[in-house]
Amino acid sequence: MSREASIESIKEKYTDLSGVLNERSRRYWAATEARAVGSGGITIVSVATGLARNTIRAGLAELADPEQRAPAGRIRKIGGGRKKLVEQDSGLIPALNSLIEPTERGDPESSLRWTTKSTTHLADELTKEGHPVSQRAVCELLHEQHYSLQSNRKTEEGTDHPDRDAQFRFISESAKAMQTKNQPVISVDTKKKELIGNYKNTGREWRKTGNPRHVNMHDFMNKELGKVAPYGIYDLSKNEGWVNVGIDHDTASFAVESIRRWWTRLGMTRYEHATELMITADCGGSNAYRNRLWKVELQKLADETGLTIHVRHFPPGTSKWNKIEHRLFSFISRNWRGRPLIDRATVVNLIANTTTTTGLIVQAMLDENQYETGRKISNGEMAELNLIPESFHGEWNYRIEPKK
Repeated sequence: MSREASIESIKEKYTDLSGVLNERSRRYWAATEARAVGSGGITIVSVATGLARNTIRAGLAELADPEQRAPAGRIRKIGGGRKKLVEQDSGLIPALNSLIEPTERGDPESSLRWTTKSTTHLADELTKEGHPVSQRAVCELLHEQHYSLQSNRKTEEGTDHPDRDAQFRFISESAKAMQTKNQPVISVDTKKKELIGNYKNTGREWRKTGNPRHVNMHDFMNKELGKVAPYGIYDLSKNEGWVNVGIDHDTASFAVESIRRWWTRLGMTRYEHATELMITADCGGSNAYRNRLWKVELQKLADETGLTIHVRHFPPGTSKWNKIEHRLFSFISRNWRGRPLIDRATVVNLIANTTTTTGLIVQAMLDENQYETGRKISNGEMAELNLIPESFHGEWNYRIEPKK
């Protein structure tokens, strides 16, 4: 049979069979036809069917050596097929996260994250940085990283500050610079106060059908048990959390004592050669940028530890975007949902048993100290602080150096 006749014959067979062949059977059929043709069979079958020569060669090799065949039930050998983008390019995910981090948003009670950049823009920027990727692939990678599309939602936090985004970038750049030097960067805040006692806790837990926990009808505070104020410290580099569970007032003294306890129990062992500490905090509360006592207590901490303390406050109305909210507090809330916080030990244990698939580790302890409220700091005390404002928004960004 002539070459042209062979091509036409094989082409006709392929047209009849292609609709019922899968990848594996197509490969084997083409190899069988090439073997039957003899010399030049691979080329003839390739021209007739449009299949790649390498595909036909692979079929011949598998037919000749059963060990090279795909296992039963599989079309390809284990490990066959196109590799995932992240396997081909190990720097893709870090590059994507570096583009998202400065604009990352998050609900403090949810582990989901979202970004203000479009997937098209992210794909363009990644391609420019040497990570060629499509818009569709970026979308899939974001879903794998637990991002999601979000619509606008009205809030009650007021209008945006004109330098909000610039402050976000300043915080991000400061944190990266500190981490490059292997200096600790922590995110701090007080979680909402919790009633202690047999009270209903939002959420559900698995229990035997028809056997729900019975809790108090009304949430009147138990005067003996009171409330607890969990003050959290989240280490951005180590993915570790520390929570100081206070039983008294949430003051600046309590906030700095919580940071002090983190440093003496965790920080100083994690960062043996640290000379600096960066703190990211909200604009309000016990660690507010206008809180004089906060700065006085930080000066004491700097003097005790010898650390230069850099403070970066989030702009007004952006407290929910502090890292600790969605990297620590959201998981604590998820861990104890549906469980009455019947005593202080329960709170500490539930916090300390919080973990995530990304390796989050949390430690907690009870703070039974009493903290004075209404303490006034004079102008003279403020003048004695070794506080140096940064050139950009010095009210939000400043450092406190140890006194010599």
